[in-house]
Amino acid sequence: MRLEAITFDLDDTLWDNGGVMRRTEEGHYAWLDEALADWLTGHTEGAPPAGAGGRFAERFPLAAFIARRSRLAGAHPLRRGDFTWLRRRALADLLGEYGLAAEHAEHWASRAMERFMVLRHEVTPHAEVDALLDELGRRYRLASITNGNVEIARLPLGRHFPVAIAAGELLAPKPDPRPFLAALARLGTPPSRALHVGDSWAEDALPARRLGMQAAWIGTDDRALPAGIHRLDHVHELPELIRWLERRR
Repeated sequence: MRLEAITFDLDDTLWDNGGVMRRTEEGHYAWLDEALADWLTGHTEGAPPAGAGGRFAERFPLAAFIARRSRLAGAHPLRRGDFTWLRRRALADLLGEYGLAAEHAEHWASRAMERFMVLRHEVTPHAEVDALLDELGRRYRLASITNGNVEIARLPLGRHFPVAIAAGELLAPKPDPRPFLAALARLGTPPSRALHVGDSWAEDALPARRLGMQAAWIGTDDRALPAGIHRLDHVHELPELIRWLERRR
């Protein structure tokens, strides 16, 4: 095939994301609890009444925050993939229920999300990824497509991606075809000349293939693969797959 462009998922494709999310989730919530407690020692206006039930994270532990996000996603289906909005809204709601005035609740929700985004971008790409993207970028047009809220431009790897699609902000998270189509339009490439690389069968491999793209699925089970979907154990195997695809012209 004549390959012109490659699109990449980010989380659990170019780096392992599980540990990142655990540290980020726990870290920003602990930061909010501590910073809010410090602020409340010197403020009474717009603050919870004295003896209102302890510190914020005691009244609303992390599990309560996660449950609130889930309920919001159910109540606002168009926003289900906009994780930044869901997090900020859930925080503001809980802070309001804690007793903060609306303006203070919004302020601290925004401050907590600033901390969240700092921690969210403390990722460690796989060792070979930077060189791999450097090589591929000399031969193909590259784009990232993510359902997450990593802003790739904030990372050193961002230099490899002139096109970056945040599917949640489009209110069309994968497997919706729109983020793939948006990337392909900006790359100026038809699906038949593009390859998508990702770790999710349902959100990466299948929707890319339905559009006519080739798909490199980073997965470990032994399910039967339809034509056009290719299994990789790790992203470092991608060059070999590309060479094989190019030989099929």
